[in-house]
Amino acid sequence: MLVIADDKIPFLKGVLEPFTDIEYYPGDRITPDRIRHADALLVRTRTKCDNRLLEDSDVKFIATATIGFDHIDTAYCRQRGITWTNAPGCNAASVNQYIASALVSCARKKDFKLKDRVLGVVGVGNVGKKVVRTAELLNMRVYLNDPPRQRNERICGFLSLDGIIRECDIITFHVPLSFEGRDKTFHMVNESMLSGLNRGTLLINTSRGEVVDTAALKKARTEGKVTALVLDVWEGEPEIDRELLSMTTLATPHIAGYSADGKANGTAMAVHALSRFFKLGIDDWEPEDIPLPENSEIMLDCKDRDVESLIGEAIMATCPVEADDNRLRASVETFEKQRGSYPLRREFPAFTIRLKNEHSGIRQRMMKMGFRME
Repeated sequence: MLVIADDKIPFLKGVLEPFTDIEYYPGDRITPDRIRHADALLVRTRTKCDNRLLEDSDVKFIATATIGFDHIDTAYCRQRGITWTNAPGCNAASVNQYIASALVSCARKKDFKLKDRVLGVVGVGNVGKKVVRTAELLNMRVYLNDPPRQRNERICGFLSLDGIIRECDIITFHVPLSFEGRDKTFHMVNESMLSGLNRGTLLINTSRGEVVDTAALKKARTEGKVTALVLDVWEGEPEIDRELLSMTTLATPHIAGYSADGKANGTAMAVHALSRFFKLGIDDWEPEDIPLPENSEIMLDCKDRDVESLIGEAIMATCPVEADDNRLRASVETFEKQRGSYPLRREFPAFTIRLKNEHSGIRQRMMKMGFRME
């Protein structure tokens, strides 16, 4: 049995070697010749799994160690009898951590309090639900938009996208990329949508670059409809629009979900799926020895400080999004390299908070955020 794997899937090397032959290649160098006699592929988003790659191959199974699967031609796989899986929710906590850090950073840069802002969450799945909870812990008012959930679950309390545009100061997108149908998200953020924004809106996109029409967004930014902009994903990446980059408040190279914890979860889900399909007997394998952060203790003096500033300091200590932004601006041409060599980031539960001069409510909120408390 032969498995071809992306060489950037973390914690994978050594796991499958006792059970299969396995070859590792960069994601964009997984080619038809290399996979012709492979039984399975383990990939990330950089490998386009379509007829051009798979046509003359023996591939029976594809696992992507990512939430998104728009790089897999699912219709073609179904036609060919190729089973595929993704890793839904694997890095939801990581993206939530990134969003929290971006919100805190923007509030500091633009000199506003998060409790005075209204957040619109477009897409309330694994990631969106966590973002809602975090925003509420930061005392933000939150509105939700998710037409598929609203229809399928008959949930009340959701707003239309027009409602989100009308009511919210900050809008964050957590939708899959889809090109057709009633829930099409390709260029969801277009000139028509952006023209309805209140002046001074902060937009955040960590979903897929193609959810946003780049030309329309640049126009809205120039006209002042969008006055703050956080982008982790880009149309055409890794070749990104330099003019749009110059218009952002925070810009990062598609790393929102790149915590070590999220990567470990994605790898584990891919290995479990492969094991179940081929009956390898490692359905419960988990990565070991995920590195700890250099400084896993966060000391906070609560004297004369409000909840937002304390939680914000803790969040920024775990996810220094401004450093990620600085690296991208300094070397845009190394976008892909920055993803491959992204510094260790651990999620909130890897950190312990020590409080001095503690006051009411802060401990409980920190614990609900996911931090460990001394």
